[in-house]
Amino acid sequence: MNKCLLILLICLFPILVKAQVPVDTTNVPDIDTTGQKDLIDIGVKLFKFKPRKYPKNNQQVYYSILPISTAVPGGSNVLVTSTTAGFYLGPRKTTYLSSVTFAPYFNFKGRYGLPIHSSIWLKNNSFNIEGDTRFLVYPQDTWGLGGGQPESAKVLVDYDYVRFYQSVLKRISPYFYAGIGYNMDYYFDINPFAGNQPVSLSDFTHYSYGTAPNQKSFTSGLSLNFLYDTRQNSLNPIPGAYGNIIYRFNTEALGSDNNSRSIYLDFRKYISLTEAGPKNQLAFWSYYWTTISSGTPYLNLPAIGMDPYQRSGRGIEQNRYRGESLIYFETEYRKDITNNGLLGFVLFANVNSASQPNTRTFEYFNPAGGGGLRIKFNKKSDTNICLDYGFSKGYSDLTIALGEAF
Repeated sequence: MNKCLLILLICLFPILVKAQVPVDTTNVPDIDTTGQKDLIDIGVKLFKFKPRKYPKNNQQVYYSILPISTAVPGGSNVLVTSTTAGFYLGPRKTTYLSSVTFAPYFNFKGRYGLPIHSSIWLKNNSFNIEGDTRFLVYPQDTWGLGGGQPESAKVLVDYDYVRFYQSVLKRISPYFYAGIGYNMDYYFDINPFAGNQPVSLSDFTHYSYGTAPNQKSFTSGLSLNFLYDTRQNSLNPIPGAYGNIIYRFNTEALGSDNNSRSIYLDFRKYISLTEAGPKNQLAFWSYYWTTISSGTPYLNLPAIGMDPYQRSGRGIEQNRYRGESLIYFETEYRKDITNNGLLGFVLFANVNSASQPNTRTFEYFNPAGGGGLRIKFNKKSDTNICLDYGFSKGYSDLTIALGEAF
């Protein structure tokens, strides 16, 4: 009972924190970047080119492009090109910023990925359309279920993966949306190895679904989606709140290997510590992700860093902790260094726990922390280049991305 209460309090903490007045988009002025500076301004000054002028009422797309060399889960350096497009499909006073992100990567050793994520807000926020499409060749270590396993107790699972998620939500009242979605995950060419020797994933994980030798894993089902969102810009949220509930039910009627159900609860809160001037903000994020029936394939079980945006667990290796349930909490302090918004920094800390096999109890809590630098790439879409260094017991990482982690 005490553990259940703890989970509930952690999940609700972001919306229990001292409330801020919700953002009223009907009174939001057009984008005002007076006194602000970004990398595009610096490029204009250095290379003497003139950016194209748009009529004020023209629908404009704000691009941010980041060609980088970094590391991704599974090991080995890779080349990544991250492109984010922000745009408005209605009046800026009454419509949130839509975004599309495309971040392909390749590591010269046959490992690559083609992920596309979109969040589209129609005119006056009448509908929100979310999309997540991926094709990945994705070798990744796994440590089995629950916590407490030593770093050395792992196997490498080499697999190919296709994802297609699409949801449409209609505005029910200011800031509240409800809708339905379709979710498909297809894992194939699943080959687990310990060193260079093939192993049995079923024997290693002691889990029955999606672990048989040479087995493909296919899940297909519908979802019920509920959203509360007072943020205007998901790439760099201003003070406000966010809540998301996704109830997913996979069914054999739609081709799924098994009937299974899961629920994902996501809550976030953003609090400005000053009324005006450079950014000085606290951000809170928590989620609870759990299966609520048997039949979920192993690679679809809740795991750290495998949330819908794959942004949780900075400082912890992706997939390090996996279970039938997962609880997560993170807090971050965000501060501008320069008054013009060009440079800033963040400090963050997070903790997660994956449930123990067959018991759904949370016995091990795994903390991490770190900090990062922010460089404004595009002030029109308020998109930052984010360089974050995170660390935990026995592990550290450096991530480079466009847009805030949450």
